[in-house]
Parts: sequence; C-alpha cells; structure tokens
Amino acid sequence: MSTDFQAARIALGARMRELRVEAGLNGRGIAARLGWQASKVSRLENGKQTPGARDLAEWAQAVGRPDTLPELKGRLRGMETRYRTWRRQLAAGHLPRQEAGIAETQRTRVVRGFEASVIPGMFQTADYARGVLSRYADFRTTPRDTEAAVNARIRRQEALYRPGREFRMLVWEGAFYVLLCPREVLAAQLDRLISLLGLANVSLGVVPFGAPLTIAPGDGFSIYDERLVVSETWNLEMWLEESDDIAFFSKVWAAMDEAAVYGHRAHRLIARARAALDHA
Repeated sequence: MSTDFQAARIALGARMRELRVEAGLNGRGIAARLGWQASKVSRLENGKQTPGARDLAEWAQAVGRPDTLPELKGRLRGMETRYRTWRRQLAAGHLPRQEAGIAETQRTRVVRGFEASVIPGMFQTADYARGVLSRYADFRTTPRDTEAAVNARIRRQEALYRPGREFRMLVWEGAFYVLLCPREVLAAQLDRLISLLGLANVSLGVVPFGAPLTIAPGDGFSIYDERLVVSETWNLEMWLEESDDIAFFSKVWAAMDEAAVYGHRAHRLIARARAALDHA
C-alpha cells in the first residue's frame, strides 16, 4: 500500500475519532450505538481499515453530525480515485479499464508518456496487446476478457489519425527485448513502431542503453494535457490530478526526454532489436 494512501486513511480515521470525542462518546459507546465490534471502531480510527460509504453515513448519524457526511465521503472518494489496486481495477476484466483510457484520450489534446518494459498501448498491435493482457490477467488472477479488451485498445488508437491531437511517447530501449509474446509477434510489433515514426502527430523517443540518466527508468505513466497523470506500479494504478503530482511527473518525463534519441537514431535502435529477433 502506498505511503500517501495510508496517510490519507490515517487522516480520515483521525477525523472520525475527533467527531466521536466531540459527541462525548468513547470507543465502546459508539460501537454499541452502531452495533459494531469495538475492534472495528479501533481499526477505522487508527487507519488500519478503509471505511465504506455506508460506514461513514452511519458514523455521521451516530455522532449527531450528519452535516459532516459530504466531507467524510469526499475524503474517501479522494483516496479511492487516486490509488486503485489492480485486483479492484480489473475486477470485471480489462475492458472497462480500456474504455476509460479511450474516454481520457478523447478528452486530451497532448498525451505524454513513458514506458520502460512494454510498448505503449497506443502503439501496440492486436497480437502484442493480446499477449500482454492475457499474461497480466493470468498473473493477477483477474477475469479474462482479452479479446474485448484488445478490440478496445485498438479502437483507442484511432486517435492517432485524428487532427488536433499530439502523442509524445518515450520508451526505454529494453522494452524492445521483453518477450511477453512470441518472437514473431514482437518482430511485427517493432515493424509497427518503425511505421509510426513518420506520423506527423506522433513523437517517439527511445532512451538508449548506456545513455546518461538523471534517474533510472521506472514505472510507466501517461500525462493527459496538464490535468491528469495515470501511473502504474506492480499492484496499483494511480490517477493523480493535483498540480504538484502533474509537475513532478512532467519533470520525470523531461528528464527521460533529455536522454532520448529521435528520428533516424531511434529507427536504428528499433531496427537493431528487430534484427536480433531474426538471429535468435
């Protein structure tokens, strides 16, 4: 669990405790009023358990402060929208997440992104996307709706050919060698990347092996205009809208961009990885 998420949960628990104390109730008293175990009250107030919306509604009534419910729900909603575990995010499969990506892309004029280990979703072939999504579904033991998710990912790529949008993507060279699919599928994917180098609204930079870096390549992320960052970790996906978060990820993107190569130099790195597949 992220430190920021836990800090927000502790803060919410502290606010609940404050309301209880103001109402003149101790832990056992409010537990009895709510029909809860005293241990649940303790876990919530100490930030060891995330309350549900119903818990908050009952709490606000029990302390005689129903007017605080919008505040409490707002704190909870902020936690839930910022940090989403993959198990929760993919509870219904990959399709809803892909559709959310389509919606955000349609709202956005400039998308900046970085990937260290996979080809960016906007550039993936159907076969490559199928390999990635099916492996992640197996690893995370989430529902497999791979074909529907692949179709949605390909639909999202229609934005590449619409005027008024710009895609500025960075990829670490190592992503060209990661085998999340059969070799022939990766080869076709690299051919696809080379073909995209000529699109007027696509900027594809490659961070080479051995390039001097300000920071090491890390988790993948996308920046939608200056309003939203979506960043992925092993177990979480973060949707960040605060200006400080957007500024930080913009700084990360700029650091990677400074190390990246473009044009014929990027083409050469992709072609080298493609040739390595033929001789493997």
